[in-house]
Amino acid sequence: MKPELKKFLRAKAHTLKPVVLTGQHGLSPAVLQEVELALDHHELIKVRLNAGDRDERKAMTETLCKTTGADLIQAIGHIVTLYRKPKR
Repeated sequence: MKPELKKFLRAKAHTLKPVVLTGQHGLSPAVLQEVELALDHHELIKVRLNAGDRDERKAMTETLCKTTGADLIQAIGHIVTLYRKPKR
């Protein structure tokens, strides 16, 4: 992904609220399905990860990106911003 596009998407996502919140059980199949639905509807979403340490959040983010086919735009604290091109 080009840096200009990432910068544009970061700016566009600034006002967004997290659409999907992970619970204490982490990335369950239901959470992954919700992320898929949110990406289908919005293309650009924020996800709040309920994980304790940085390594766990990084692993969850990588899993989200691999299973959904989304690109990581930004990760700040417990919030990650994901983007996936529309399937047309």
